[in-house]
Amino acid sequence: MKSHGYAAHDAKSALVPFDFERREPGPKDVVVGIDFCGICHSDIHQVRNEWDNAIYPMVPGHEIVGHVTAVGAEVTKFKVGDLAGVGVMVDSCRVCENCKAEAQPYCEKGMVGTYNAKTYDGELTFGGYSNNIVCDEKYTHTISPKLDLAAVAPLLCAGITTYSPLKHWKVGPSSKVGVVGLGGLGHMALKFAHSFGAHVVQFTTSAGKAEDAKRLGADEVVVTKDANAMQAHARSLDFIIDCVSAPHDMNAYLALLRLNGTLCLVGLPEVPLEIAAFSMVADRRSLSGSMIGGMEETQEMLDYCAEKGIVSDIELTTVDKLPEAYERVVKGDVKYRFVIDLKSL
Repeated sequence: MKSHGYAAHDAKSALVPFDFERREPGPKDVVVGIDFCGICHSDIHQVRNEWDNAIYPMVPGHEIVGHVTAVGAEVTKFKVGDLAGVGVMVDSCRVCENCKAEAQPYCEKGMVGTYNAKTYDGELTFGGYSNNIVCDEKYTHTISPKLDLAAVAPLLCAGITTYSPLKHWKVGPSSKVGVVGLGGLGHMALKFAHSFGAHVVQFTTSAGKAEDAKRLGADEVVVTKDANAMQAHARSLDFIIDCVSAPHDMNAYLALLRLNGTLCLVGLPEVPLEIAAFSMVADRRSLSGSMIGGMEETQEMLDYCAEKGIVSDIELTTVDKLPEAYERVVKGDVKYRFVIDLKSL
C-alpha cells in the first residue's frame, strides 16, 4: 500500500519527504488515515540515535489519531469512517504470560514498536509522521468524538505512560504525589493525579511554570533550585512520578519519599543515572520504572479521558516546521506537546 511521510536517513540530517510501502491489509487489519500525530521526546532521541538503537530510514511518530479508511473482513471493532488511534506498539507475541495478562508492552519476545522496529517477519515499521498506517485491530484503539482529536493524539503515549503507573501504584484521594517535570509527560501526570483525587506537588526547575501548574491541578509547586523548598517536603511523599528526560539528581527526589514510598521513572534520559545506596535503604524506599500500559488499559485510559474531559495541552505544527519543533521540545519550550497536522503533508 502506497504511503508518504517524513523520514530521517541518518542521525545528523533533517527529516525529509519519503515515499514507502506498507503491507496490504489482512483480514484483521484496520487502515487509518492519519489526521494528527504527536511529537514525543523519544522521537527525537531515536531520530538522533541518542539511544543507539536507530534503524534508518526512520519515519517517527507513535501518537497517532485519524479516521478508518478500510477494514479487513474479520474486523469487528471498527467500520469505515470511525475515529481510531495507534500508540507506541503495533504487535506482540500474544502467547507469553505477559501478553495473556494484557501486559503487552512487557512481551517476553519483545513488543513490536510502531516505528524504528522490526516485525516478527523482519519488516521495518514506519510511524505516524505519514498519511496512513495499517494495524491489527487489537492494537488499534477507539476514540470518542467528544474530545478534540488533535489534543487526543498525545494520550496514546504521554497519556498512557503516566496513567499506567499512577493506577498500578493505586494513587488516589489518600495519596500525596510528586510530579517531577512539567512537559509533555509531566502535565499529563499532573492532570491524572489531580483527577484521581491525590494531593499533588509539582516539581519544576522553572518558577515561571508555577501558575500554569496550579491551573493544571497542582496543590503545591516547588521550584527545585530552592533547597529550602525541597527540604520542606523531605520524607513526605507516598509516590513520585519522574517525567524528566534529561540527566538530573535522583537522590534529591528519593529523599522526599516517606516510609515505603516509591519513585517511578517514566522519563528516559540518554545517560545512566547515579543512585546512592543510602537514598534507597533509608525509609525502605523503592525505585521503579514503567512503560506504556497494555491494550486494555490504554483503552480504559482513553475512555476515562472522554468521561472526564481530559486531553493534552497542545500546539499544532506542520511537517515543514519539524526542525523548529524538535529544538523547542529539547529546550522545553512548548506547552505542552507538539502535534503535527498531517494535512500539511
